[in-house]
Amino acid sequence: MIQKLSSDERTRQLAKLTGWQSIDGRDAIHRHIEFADFNEAFGFMTRVAIKAQEMDHHPEWFNVYNQVDITLSTHEASGVTERDIALASFIDSITV
Repeated sequence: MIQKLSSDERTRQLAKLTGWQSIDGRDAIHRHIEFADFNEAFGFMTRVAIKAQEMDHHPEWFNVYNQVDITLSTHEASGVTERDIALASFIDSITV
């Protein structure tokens, strides 16, 4: 069974990430990213989709033109887990 992170663990892990924040009223993390244009945003989303499929861990996201909003939470654990941190770390590694 996947365990959600404690509040202290989540705080420590978030400090290692770039631009990720906790969401008020929900055990999830969020990041907003802006790109040069739609093509760059869509390319980014494609790379994340491939990684997410490999991990069997899929983000909630929203895209308009050059902007992508990403929310991560592990539904089966009802909160943020190491899976979310791993996917967030990958996302950080492919953004400038």
